[in-house]
Amino acid sequence: MTDVAPRGEGGLLGIAVHPRFAENQLIYLYYTYERSGGLANKVVRFKFEGDSLVSGETVIENIPGATIHDGGRIKFGPDGFLYITTGDASVPESAQDRSSLAGKILRLKDDGSIPPDNPFPDSPVYSYGHRNPQGLAWDADEKLWATEHGSAATDELNLIEPGRNYGWPTIRGDETAPGMVSPVIQSGTTTWAP
Repeated sequence: MTDVAPRGEGGLLGIAVHPRFAENQLIYLYYTYERSGGLANKVVRFKFEGDSLVSGETVIENIPGATIHDGGRIKFGPDGFLYITTGDASVPESAQDRSSLAGKILRLKDDGSIPPDNPFPDSPVYSYGHRNPQGLAWDADEKLWATEHGSAATDELNLIEPGRNYGWPTIRGDETAPGMVSPVIQSGTTTWAP
């Protein structure tokens, strides 16, 4: 893992343990690296042997990166798939571009392939229109929730549904727009930094 680039909010962003770790000893690291043209983020799958990580295999790469807004949470869901939050990498309009991996929640199989029931064919994008999502959790009903850092307050708690647009940068806080989802709750003029 010598290619980690700790720049600003970038660096080692997240760690996830495979749901069948006892069988396969797999650990997933999400981190920032340098590529031609600047910073990017990727997820690499490692095998844990003894006290070392070996056999790194890239699961997904070329996620836009920057010194701010890298997202950075990875977690296996109750469906066994890997969920990855990505920030807008300081280019807000990329969150609305479904061909970009920035400003999204991604969903992949454990080997990096795309689940056939993802909302957009042949795409890892699960939801879009995110600024800088920093938390993922599932409730008792297996509904996915994400926390997101807002701009100058308006931090959000969103109920994530496949294929939905969470509005950044078009709407924030309690604002609404056709085809966009407003947060379940938001911080208004204060900052939670969730």
